[in-house]
Order: sequence, then C-alpha cells, then structure tokens
Amino acid sequence: MHVEHIHPDGGDDLGNLCLSCPSCNLSKARATPAPDPKTDESVPLYNPRAQSWSDHFEWIQNGQVIHGLTPIGRATVVRLRMNQPHIVEARSIWVLAGVHPPHET
Repeated sequence: MHVEHIHPDGGDDLGNLCLSCPSCNLSKARATPAPDPKTDESVPLYNPRAQSWSDHFEWIQNGQVIHGLTPIGRATVVRLRMNQPHIVEARSIWVLAGVHPPHET
C-alpha cells in the first residue's frame, strides 16, 4: 500500500493522508479534480476522509468491478484506473477466497 496525499499540497497531517493501492496512487498523481466521463464536467475526486464510499460507488459483477454512482464516483473510477484488468482479476480471486468485497463499517 502507498500513503496517498488527498490534497497534494496539503501537508503530512493525518487528515490529508490515506492508504492507496500503488496503481491508484500513481494514476492519481497530483490530480484533485477530474472529468466526469458522463458529462465531461470537472469534479473533485473522492475524498475518503470526508465522504462515504457507498454514496459514490458500488460493487458490480460479483464484487469484481467498481461502478461510480455519482459524478465524483465516475471521475474517480476513471482517473484512478480502478478497474484495470489485472485488478479485476485479483478481485475475482479474492471473491473466491471469501475476502472480497469489503464491507463498509
């Protein structure tokens, strides 16, 4: 896992940090907004410190694919490349092992 800065220039306090898979972290880079693929409108990326995952995303295809429910969710899925084939394949193995999808607490 990588430690991701939610806001690239926001410093290293815990409120600006979250865990991220390497692929998502590298895909995000310094971006904070991204275009919603449905409307092409620039929207902020999902902030795990301030927003609820289930408000913006859902698991589809037996928990293998993340689907964005809102402009923020859709833009985040595309910008962070959250459904790359190798990641979807890994999730399918985790589903078979009974450890995925995660449950929000």
